Amino acid sequence: MSTNQSKIWLSSPHMGGGEQKYVQDAFDTNWVAPLGPNVNGFENDLQQYLGGGFHVAALSSGTAALHLALILLGIGTDDEVICQSMTFSATANPIAYLGARPIFIDSEPDTWNMSPYFLEQAINDRIAKGKKPKAIIPVHLYGMPANMKEILHIAENYDIPVLEDAAEALGSRIGTWHCGTFGHMACLSFNGNKIITTSGGGALVAKKKQHVDKAVFLATQARDPAPHYEHSDIGYNYRMSNIVAGIGRGQMEVLDDHIQNRRTNFGFYKQAFSGIPEISFTEELGDTFSNRWLSAIQVQSRDGVTPESIRLALEAENIESRPVWKPMHLQPVFKGEPFYGDGTSEKLFENGLCLPSGSNLGIEDLERVVAVVKTCFEQ
Repeated sequence: MSTNQSKIWLSSPHMGGGEQKYVQDAFDTNWVAPLGPNVNGFENDLQQYLGGGFHVAALSSGTAALHLALILLGIGTDDEVICQSMTFSATANPIAYLGARPIFIDSEPDTWNMSPYFLEQAINDRIAKGKKPKAIIPVHLYGMPANMKEILHIAENYDIPVLEDAAEALGSRIGTWHCGTFGHMACLSFNGNKIITTSGGGALVAKKKQHVDKAVFLATQARDPAPHYEHSDIGYNYRMSNIVAGIGRGQMEVLDDHIQNRRTNFGFYKQAFSGIPEISFTEELGDTFSNRWLSAIQVQSRDGVTPESIRLALEAENIESRPVWKPMHLQPVFKGEPFYGDGTSEKLFENGLCLPSGSNLGIEDLERVVAVVKTCFEQ
């Protein structure tokens, strides 16, 4: 390992400078309790960014948002929920929290996201088996919008609500519509490696205000309006704190800059590897716009060069990279759950690698990454 080389992270937090004023204000006014003006302000900032007609609840994580959304959709024991297979486990775990069953759907090769073809196939098969799915969870993987036009068309035909996992896709769009505003509800994530961060946190986005109001109620331990502590529902400790919401307000001021920087990273990689036919990228189709949260490549193995050999070569130079998400239907925890597909996500996993993509990367960092990857093929 080149020990004198500084670490290049896959996607590290990137502060914009304005975060401290909101956090300091929370301290100065003693709003260090779980809720406060920063929470309200952050929710308003997100609502304005996403456009009119949407409501937001700031929560402790994107996973919490998915969990609450499934509760609001009435998902319970033995219900079936359709879920994109190629995703992080947090997409599928809340289904299991409720005792429901995930029905996994393969990817389409263009977007790497939920295949509309296998989605409809799954719905028809589950109905034939006497179990109509109660919800559909597509994911906008690595910031690339899913094929929402076809997914929504199918969902409407079968009257099944759509819950978007937009955890990786804040700022991504289809036309003028932001990811996270297509379905009945959606989750956002502000984990440490996301496009903006609150160190840890997430949000629920909903078209109906009553959904957000009920989510906030459940997220604050479902306390009934009484002078004593009265509870008629099971509640959760899922609300975002006023301190971390202050970080989020500062991050919103630089969100568009972060998106542009990550798109610049992607463009740099695409140009740099244009002469290597074994490397390919996902492309924006039609009027889609990706925030390019992570620049992920597909590598067709040649002469011993594989995604894993590239990852190890980068690691030896103190550069972090990682495989793409292992599909959920291949995970031990979900062994035996229904899967509909043709193996596309398995091939993507076998050939995929995520390259350093942080909005705080400099040109020298990108050149270091490219040099290592090119050396792998030259050897």
